[in-house]
Amino acid sequence: MDTRLGRLNFFGGFPDQASVDRLYDNLDFQRAVQAYLLALPVVNQVGNRDGILAVGPANTTVPIWETMVDARTVELTANNNTPYTWFWLDLRGGPLVVEAPPNVLGLANDMWYRWVGDIGLVGPDKGKGGKYLVLPPGYKGRVPSGYFVLRPGSYLTWIAWRSFLVGDDPKPGVDLVKKHTKIYRLGETNPPKLNFVDMSGKPFNMVAPADYPYWALLNKVVQEEPTDDVDATTLGFWASVGIMKGKPFAPDERMQKILAEAAIVGDATARAIMYRWRGADGYWYSDRNWRLGFVGGYKFEENGARLLNAYSGFFFYATGVTPAMDSRSVGEGSQYLAMFVDAKKTVLDGGKNYRLHLPPNIPIKNFWSVIVYDNQTRSMLQTDQRFPSVSSQNKKLKINPDGSVDVYFGPKAPAGLEDNWAQTVPGASWNILLRLYGPLQAFFDKTWRPGDIELQS
Repeated sequence: MDTRLGRLNFFGGFPDQASVDRLYDNLDFQRAVQAYLLALPVVNQVGNRDGILAVGPANTTVPIWETMVDARTVELTANNNTPYTWFWLDLRGGPLVVEAPPNVLGLANDMWYRWVGDIGLVGPDKGKGGKYLVLPPGYKGRVPSGYFVLRPGSYLTWIAWRSFLVGDDPKPGVDLVKKHTKIYRLGETNPPKLNFVDMSGKPFNMVAPADYPYWALLNKVVQEEPTDDVDATTLGFWASVGIMKGKPFAPDERMQKILAEAAIVGDATARAIMYRWRGADGYWYSDRNWRLGFVGGYKFEENGARLLNAYSGFFFYATGVTPAMDSRSVGEGSQYLAMFVDAKKTVLDGGKNYRLHLPPNIPIKNFWSVIVYDNQTRSMLQTDQRFPSVSSQNKKLKINPDGSVDVYFGPKAPAGLEDNWAQTVPGASWNILLRLYGPLQAFFDKTWRPGDIELQS
């Protein structure tokens, strides 16, 4: 029979050796691509973890972007609206207590990139601060009262939160974080001093490699972390390429070649999924190009089925999973809309000029922002601007007489509109995230409808 693999030969239904070799190569390649896509959450977290732990050891080092994240930090879709505090816990020595400061918005995710719990304003402390007891996987000991309990499915666990500006000043929120944050062993009476490291303005990479070393990073997590809660099919795909707990990852020359190609195709496939989504379910408006971050909720599921494209696409592009990011509560949490193409569904070209029109009465309780990201790194686009964004936090923002706002993109700012402009780079493509903090009813009922990005020249 003639197939996309070429001619396959059978004798009475039994394949000849050349056909067997070709079919196994194809099967291994197919499984490797799927294994790659299923591993995107894990390897995404490895990039996050390894970057942070390069600053200092877990449990005692607390990186903090005191004057916000800027374009020198290479991190998946980080924002520059509020200061981040971002650290890793190592639970291999037993339970840890994390004392969270008041008035922060945060989350905990494990190494498998599963939501563990919220901290702060949308967490159980309701923004008052409190003590969180973080228990290692399989913990069977006594759980004392007086704590908010988190049970991650991994020993290495990520916690992050953002503090808020007071007026235009990040310092009061940062000072509260430094004053109140503590990390210590359960039962410890003299908490160790934390090393807060200001990361603002420093070159820093938290994005994992996408090529052959990707597999070694996945294998390291599988070997070091409990896999009991990872579904059997996902573990089966990883096992099919030689990654299985308790066994060495030692692909032969043939398999190395297949894995190297599968990594290239896996990364390319994730880009196609995220940047050229097919299907109406990924769009907020039926007649516009605004993409949803979460399809199938923060678990990327529908009727018990994992929505594989939504799952892989999100973890290729973004950082952080919590129900609060997909909350449909008016005036609470935040909503995110992404745009990858212009009104004619053409790639956004850094050498050209564009305009985005935001109609009047932008439905926010708090503030909105538009941030420009590099399609290659999915991080803030590196330009002459430290912060490649336009936001209602900017008091110099020009607002039209009817209350609408126009946002401009291009290599040079339109005259007199510098505060409404985000710079782009010729030869690079880009995308944006529109963030609405404290979204109001007009967003949810879709009576407020932002325009598509329009090419100007």
